[in-house]
Amino acid sequence: MLRVKRRLGYKRGYPVALLVGFEADHAVLWQVFSNVVKPHVTLRLDGQRTDEAALYNFHEAIINAFRPALGEGVRSIIVTAPARTTYAADFLAHVRRHHSYLTQTKNPNRATFAMMTGSADNLDNVAELVKTKEFHEAIAETTSEEADNIVEALDKHLSENNTEVLFTLREIEDRIYSMEKHGSLGKEHLMLTDAYLANSREKNRIHRLLQIAKNKRVQTRIIKEETPAGKRISQFGGIILFSVRTK
Repeated sequence: MLRVKRRLGYKRGYPVALLVGFEADHAVLWQVFSNVVKPHVTLRLDGQRTDEAALYNFHEAIINAFRPALGEGVRSIIVTAPARTTYAADFLAHVRRHHSYLTQTKNPNRATFAMMTGSADNLDNVAELVKTKEFHEAIAETTSEEADNIVEALDKHLSENNTEVLFTLREIEDRIYSMEKHGSLGKEHLMLTDAYLANSREKNRIHRLLQIAKNKRVQTRIIKEETPAGKRISQFGGIILFSVRTK
């Protein structure tokens, strides 16, 4: 069960999604991990919601705040706001209008958004929110769709000559550890199932790989084994790295 991080030393698990909680004059961004939810940043609306320029800048600041997570491969975003408000809907309308690439069906790097009612303004509110059935359904829906998008990209590129596919831990380590500091000229995706990680006798080795991959800007995702995407990854042994080389 997800918890809200209140003390040091709690194992956060792996990144799952982003949570954006809207209020009248600010928004709070949270990082959702498999074991815990952590506060990320609070952004203020500099002006009134009736001021189109102020609202535009506010929404852009939110997108800029979660852009690094998108670059790391986290593309499930839960947007929430109190009942009888349009804050969440207004933000999603802004995304569709000004950042349509994040929602385009044919874009393999698109994000998956879900909207729900509730407050994510502080630790206590988030602690209650993450207990709800609605929240868990939203997480399941967005992460499943996100994983399907990644596997769809994998299947699309498998038959192409500019795609490299590795599916043993040693091969993947050799590939990632030999990369330059900021990655290679290709686009790398490292995917593994939660079962592969849970059942491995070398968890420290895998966690080290994931951290180095993140540092080298490899998009990494841990996918639930029981999902269609997880079952596809399991066909490769539970872990896979595929790289699309630039021409």
